[in-house]
Amino acid sequence: MANYFNTLSLGQKLEQLSKCRFMETSEFHGGVNALKGKKIVIIGCGAQGLNQGLNMRDSGLDISYALRDEAIKTQRQSFKNASSNGFVVGNYNDLIPTADLVLNLTPDSFSDGGKFNKKDKAIQQAINLFNSGANLIDIGGESTRPGSKPVNEKLEWSRINKILKLLSKKIPISLDTRKSNIMKKGIQLGVKLINDVSGLEYDPETANVLKLNNTPFVLQHSQGRPEDMQNNPSYKNELLDIYDFFEKKLKFLRSIGINHNKIIIDPGIGFGKNLKHNMNLIKNISIFHSLGFPILVGNSRKRFIKDISKNNDSKLRIGGTVASSIYMMTQGVQILRVHDVNEIMQGIKVYKEIIKN
Repeated sequence: MANYFNTLSLGQKLEQLSKCRFMETSEFHGGVNALKGKKIVIIGCGAQGLNQGLNMRDSGLDISYALRDEAIKTQRQSFKNASSNGFVVGNYNDLIPTADLVLNLTPDSFSDGGKFNKKDKAIQQAINLFNSGANLIDIGGESTRPGSKPVNEKLEWSRINKILKLLSKKIPISLDTRKSNIMKKGIQLGVKLINDVSGLEYDPETANVLKLNNTPFVLQHSQGRPEDMQNNPSYKNELLDIYDFFEKKLKFLRSIGINHNKIIIDPGIGFGKNLKHNMNLIKNISIFHSLGFPILVGNSRKRFIKDISKNNDSKLRIGGTVASSIYMMTQGVQILRVHDVNEIMQGIKVYKEIIKN
């Protein structure tokens, strides 16, 4: 999809820019109050657009969605995303001229907004992270953030195959996927680890693929699927419920002949959990050591940090990521899945120096 602004003539661009003004940082000292009472229109309603809108509406803002005529007429997924969540939906001509603020959101990603969704940029970013101290680089072609929709196998593979071919020869790669055929292809290219956020529940063939290839993998807990997992998640006792999930799943995996030393467990922070669940899991993360497997935790830039700090910008959640990472390291967590490698490594080095005898 072409950028809307770039389709305009120079005269039209100047006309529209003359109606805009840049907002000062100081205007946001009171949070989003500067935007209250304004009409905010988001162009497009994919996974990222929907979650941005939900977060902004939760903050008391007036949100609506502008979609192409065809998307509205045929009730495509973007239309269903917006309308099923109670948002006003209209075409560009109906909504944009009356908007006080227009957001044009780019392809989906949990934290970078599509910043590294081009091959060359993705490869350079992976190398930068590895050089900063990461032991393994996790690559995926399907967003599984809350509210995201599944993508088909062909599209998922097209997003990552060239990157995997180039990077797997240079640095250790973990492949983030729920699909058995994607796993097969990635393993053939030299992927060192499979990270399945569904806990091998999404595709019934994944366990067999991992067994046949004797490939290490992350077994993650997730309540529900990305589309609905944050719709009022509930547990009798989140610690015991997730512990029971691992016990049952591990028993099954052993029964089909998967090697014990190929499994890493991940309690799934933010995957079907609210703030209380996440805090209880982090605080008591050491309980999972009794299962006898390495523990991986993906705490980086997660929503629990936003809920505590009230900072909605994922890129400004590094402090919360460092704090929770160091705490879990002291509880024996062996693997941390993070975005900001340099900052986390720096925090850990300083902490270790402080406690050194």
